[in-house]
Amino acid sequence: MPRRKRNYTREIELDPRYKNLLVSQFINYIMLDGKKAVARKVFYGAMDIIEKEYSQDPLNVFNTALKNVSPAVEVKSRRVGGANYQVPVEVRPARKTSLAFRWMLDAVRKKKGKSTDKKLAEELMDAFNQTGAVIKKKEDTQRMAEANRAFAHLR
Repeated sequence: MPRRKRNYTREIELDPRYKNLLVSQFINYIMLDGKKAVARKVFYGAMDIIEKEYSQDPLNVFNTALKNVSPAVEVKSRRVGGANYQVPVEVRPARKTSLAFRWMLDAVRKKKGKSTDKKLAEELMDAFNQTGAVIKKKEDTQRMAEANRAFAHLR
């Protein structure tokens, strides 16, 4: 029997301003083409906007927004006897954060007409207040899982 592939998790360094692991992971998600300085500029710009315009604690807004956006359940396709079923499954914690990051950045990149840091600040505030495109995406995912609850036994 062959050995299983080991699950290595990379050590990522904490971000310089907040010394927070989630923040540095999010900055890595923002980063395109290895340009981390640009990604940091965008993220910290968004945090400054949240602090100035909305007069909120930016780290608290970021953490609450991520918690609000993270899905509890999702559906996975499962082939049983020639038919594909959408089977609802619980989301692992690591996948919760990565889905939240991805959905947040997709929503930011779809918006047009403003700088990225302004769009990110708006999207974070929307998620903090439980409104906006990202919250709708989460609700759609959970609604689909709820609708396919009958197939949960196929897990």
